[in-house]
This record gives sequence, structure tokens and C-alpha cells, in this order.
Amino acid sequence: MKGLTLAELQQLPATVDLLTAARALGLGRTKAYELAKKGEFPCRIIRVGVAYLVPTAELLKLLGVESQSGGKP
Repeated sequence: MKGLTLAELQQLPATVDLLTAARALGLGRTKAYELAKKGEFPCRIIRVGVAYLVPTAELLKLLGVESQSGGKP
């Protein structure tokens, strides 16, 4: 699975699906779901029904990337 570029990371919406977060972290699909099910995914996960969502702000913080706006209006 190909990782995300800095520009792609900065364009992400408020939450992303587990596979997008995994891609950003360089994790494969199987490993991502395994960690999510164990509660060991490196970012907070929001469970919506059967879907896993990851807050983009937390993902970017983990990766040491600032959002495009840099927190400014």
C-alpha cells in the first residue's frame, strides 16, 4: 500500500477511514484492523456502527504534520 504525501495529508477531511489512516502510517490493511480490534491502533478510533473513523487532527499530530491552515483562520 502506497503512503500519503504531505500535500495529501494536509487535504484530509476531519475524519478518515481506518484504511486511509493506516496508509498514512505505513500499515497494511490486516495489521490496521488487528490493532483497531485490540484497541492498540496508535490513534484514537471512533467506532460508528461497524466502521472505524480516525480524527485527522490526531493522525497529523502523531505524524508531526501541521494542518494546511496551521491553526490560523
